[in-house]
Amino acid sequence: MPTALITGVTGQDGSYLAELLLQQEYTVVGMVRRTSTINFDRIKHIQSQIEIVQGDLLDQISLINILQEYQPQEVYNLAAQSFVPTSFTQPVLTGEFTALGVTRMLDAIRIVDPSIRFYQASSSEMFGKVREVPQTERTPFYPRSPYGVAKVYGHWITVNYRESYGIFACSGILFNHESPRRGLEFVTHKITNGVARIKLGLSQELRLGNLDARRDWGYAPDYARAMWLMLQQDRPEDYVIATGETHNVREFLEEAFSYVDLDWQEFVIQDDHFYRPAEVDLLIGDASKAGQQLGWEPTITFVELVRLMVDADIEYWERRLKQAAAISA
Repeated sequence: MPTALITGVTGQDGSYLAELLLQQEYTVVGMVRRTSTINFDRIKHIQSQIEIVQGDLLDQISLINILQEYQPQEVYNLAAQSFVPTSFTQPVLTGEFTALGVTRMLDAIRIVDPSIRFYQASSSEMFGKVREVPQTERTPFYPRSPYGVAKVYGHWITVNYRESYGIFACSGILFNHESPRRGLEFVTHKITNGVARIKLGLSQELRLGNLDARRDWGYAPDYARAMWLMLQQDRPEDYVIATGETHNVREFLEEAFSYVDLDWQEFVIQDDHFYRPAEVDLLIGDASKAGQQLGWEPTITFVELVRLMVDADIEYWERRLKQAAAISA
């Protein structure tokens, strides 16, 4: 039974990857930081099946100790400061986690067991002000945020350790991927949660920033499957994971609101507070390499994704309303 270590196990991607690995009969070790606000909601249904350990990408000794104790064959590095707007207000901390944290983990692998297979969560935000459309594994990077810059560092240090030390190290250049487990600070879940609340009479407006930004949105469980596939290959390579379709925020709004028979223009307010200092205007990925070499392809369409998230949020708030009614009865 193989053992896999997942950093960021309590996040959206970590939770879906943990489910997948458990289905593949792995022993799953999930690393979490020691904080007063650890949120296990996304993995509570499988938490008893996961070995939860405390470690920190800022503390290399903790990483070395975990690798020595649990001896994983695979490490999936999903932990990061991953919210782009926060990277503008906390750029140094973003660099420590999202850039240097990758180096600490790679060097821990080099020290403890260079045969460990390593997955690095790279990001389409590395393309930023895109140099070509669509973006492939060979497209030059032009990041437009401290987060994107940090991800570029993490990407290239992964390549460097692969080429310098022979570590089986892969980067998945994942384009935006969503689900009901997406953090509420991200625009997609902010929209579907807002739609649910407005539909149920719990809110009257939804404040957003740039509605023209275009993204390639996929379904998070599909992308978790791609991560696993990368580490099952004969040789380590980097892969773009994307749907090959691009939609802007306005299209996401239109689909989400129309699904519940509402007109988004009656409720959405554009607020300068939610604009980024530098915007990424257009992202669309070419995942043909992943299709050819991994046999990977997305299973959920854009419309299905939006509706799936709206349904989940409506169900959540209906449940909360019933609970509140039962308490007050």
